[in-house]
Amino acid sequence: MITVNNRDKIEWREGLTVQALLDKMNYDYALITVTVNDELIPEEEYESCVLKDNADVCVFHLAHGG
Repeated sequence: MITVNNRDKIEWREGLTVQALLDKMNYDYALITVTVNDELIPEEEYESCVLKDNADVCVFHLAHGG
């Protein structure tokens, strides 16, 4: 089981990547920051970063305004 933002529970599966998780949760914002077990994951690694079972994932949608 993967925990997302300390509230959502997503079923873990072999080979689940950060990008696949974002797609599954319909996170398609332009400015997203992701941490896995408190470690920042660079955007260029979303496709290759494979999540382990029981991972704690935090997804932050960065916004700006005036």
